[in-house]
Amino acid sequence: MALAIGLDVVETAVYRVRQSRPATLLGSGQVEEVAARIAAAGAELVVVDNSLTPIQQSNLEKAWSAKVIDRTGLILEIFGERAATAEGRLQVELAHLDYQAGRLVRSWTHLERQRGGFGFLGGPGETQIEADRRMIRDRMARIRRELDQVTRTRGLHRARRQRAPWPVIALVGYTNAGKSTLFNRLTGAGVLAQDMLFATLDPTMRQISLPGLDKAILSDTVGFVSDLPTQLIAAFRATLEEVLSADLILHVRDIAHPDTEAQKADVLDVLADLGAIPEGSEAEEGQGTAIRPIIEIWNKVDLIDDPTHRAVVQARAEREGKVVLVSALTGEGLPELRRYLADLLERGHRRYEMKLDGSDGAALAWLHAHGEILSEEHDSTGDRLWVHVSVRMAPADHERFLRLHGKAVENR
Repeated sequence: MALAIGLDVVETAVYRVRQSRPATLLGSGQVEEVAARIAAAGAELVVVDNSLTPIQQSNLEKAWSAKVIDRTGLILEIFGERAATAEGRLQVELAHLDYQAGRLVRSWTHLERQRGGFGFLGGPGETQIEADRRMIRDRMARIRRELDQVTRTRGLHRARRQRAPWPVIALVGYTNAGKSTLFNRLTGAGVLAQDMLFATLDPTMRQISLPGLDKAILSDTVGFVSDLPTQLIAAFRATLEEVLSADLILHVRDIAHPDTEAQKADVLDVLADLGAIPEGSEAEEGQGTAIRPIIEIWNKVDLIDDPTHRAVVQARAEREGKVVLVSALTGEGLPELRRYLADLLERGHRRYEMKLDGSDGAALAWLHAHGEILSEEHDSTGDRLWVHVSVRMAPADHERFLRLHGKAVENR
């Protein structure tokens, strides 16, 4: 993960922590051993793949005479470098301020100075650390107000898309699973797709064509990671909530990765936190009990060179169901994926019988454009013309039709 922001990793070490020490996390012997390694390598920064309390971080920096950041701090640095839009930068800044707010105590010794008091009596004044904490709170409040406006705007966009007749498909998955490469393959877009963590931070939506469908909307989202910091989940909730408005969720997995099952569990944990699947669902149960369909896309099959291993993966995919094997890089399996998605989106279509006001040509045209007309008969009552229509369409499209042209339907 450190390589994702261009750090020069000179040495790595793994230590078993039998009991977390409140002061340093590691035992005294381990702290001394790491200090010797740092001095020998001339390292200036130490990344601890664990969460550190402010006290632990401060004590380790003193013991090692080097800057120390934990897993959350590193992820925040990566997000800060990747954020490209104003919304993304605000979300990262909010998460970073939330993270730093708890690290003012005993972390920055220069903040212990006092400012002069206000008013006629003076008094002890306000310590620098209190002033900085207040400034952080004020800045976080301003960012939250700006993000609330972004959330409202995004909500309006979602409502507008729901009034449109096109289904929305969301890509989710562990970071670097190949979501953006698949997104580009399916849409022909030029979204940044590189072999690095968190290449995508800002959601991107493009239309795609599927067999038998006019069009659909595909959404690319930020990649997940194990132990995703709570600050980031909170800050990016407005972005991640795009998943909740989707008609179909595609869980893209790097099936060639040795930790693919653990990555799957991490993604399902985040989806459960967002409310996309029931809390506490197991990996296998999550698909069947999801609020909306979740299809697994087993990506990077081109990296499985062993024919025996590939046959095992293929058999397992057929056994589990709701799985499509693809290679977003080579295009293998993408025609089958398109057909499968089209079948899924059309499978829920129902037959509706409606009697329309014959003078409302827009309503009838909408049904022709977005549904399958099974029969159409015309009659008149007095001076009014009626059209009896039997149409097959998705329930969501039927609801959109009623919102747009409900006045043309008799006996709703």
